[in-house]
Amino acid sequence: MSTEKKLNMSILKIENLSHRYSASWAIRDINLELNQTGVIGLLGSNGAGKSTTMNIVCGVLNQSEGHVFIDGLDTRLKPEEARKKIGFLPQNPPVYTDLTVDEYLSYAAELRLMDNSKIKAAVEEAKEKCQISHFSGRLIKNLSGGYRQRVGIAQAIIHKPSLVVMDEPTNGLDPNQLIEVRKLIREIGQDSTVLLSSHVMSEIHLLCREVVMIEGGRIIFSDTMDAFNNYMQASSVLMSMENPPTPDVLQAIKGATRAEFLTEKKVRLYFDGDQEITERIIAASMEHGWRLREINLEKGLLEDVFKQLSTQSH
Repeated sequence: MSTEKKLNMSILKIENLSHRYSASWAIRDINLELNQTGVIGLLGSNGAGKSTTMNIVCGVLNQSEGHVFIDGLDTRLKPEEARKKIGFLPQNPPVYTDLTVDEYLSYAAELRLMDNSKIKAAVEEAKEKCQISHFSGRLIKNLSGGYRQRVGIAQAIIHKPSLVVMDEPTNGLDPNQLIEVRKLIREIGQDSTVLLSSHVMSEIHLLCREVVMIEGGRIIFSDTMDAFNNYMQASSVLMSMENPPTPDVLQAIKGATRAEFLTEKKVRLYFDGDQEITERIIAASMEHGWRLREINLEKGLLEDVFKQLSTQSH
């Protein structure tokens, strides 16, 4: 294969991918192409089709229609070769708790059909990258949830795959574990393409350069993080006042739609997107003596973005 062809080849290419369970389509005509390393966020509400898409890409599920290519390999025509290029971390790490870390990672390498002469070095490298070398001989059942997650990540990258698929990789981790695992995901994205499914918007913002959103079994958005941020416009104002007016008075401000008192002096005011509403609130407070102490714009909820993009896609 020529160098030029290699450079132009997609790491992941999905063409007209569809799948149905019984009479119901879970996904329909999914098309996606990823050409660079880095972390790509996969978003969608529950039942949107994210897990079905990930399972098909990773060879866990056979699609009803369409094609998936990994480094140019059709996963249906050459499933074994394609799977050698994929690392997969499901939502629940697929670890065998009665094995030691070394035993499990060696087994994971054998499952990837790695050359026996390279397995020991690959295990050591994966342990070092995931910072679990000091647990080599420990039974996985005796590890904390955070370190079990690291073992799960280590099995996904032990064979240095082109594509790493992660489903909610930080779910259930404490704040310290969260920071370390996010750092690890970012490092993996330097060498591989990482397709990351998460419900945590802060995580997507911190880690991802691009966002793909699936809703109702179809892709409704696929673009850069900057483009996605344009949809996360402020939709409410959170403010504290020493002498707040009644909800009716606040709702009478131009652009306001609803006032919700959280405490006696703290209120959330929803508005129609007109960013000048903060100036109107400040002016009204000075005029009527509300004694405004704090005011902050709040970004729209992810569910609102789903709804907005879904409406535009139909």
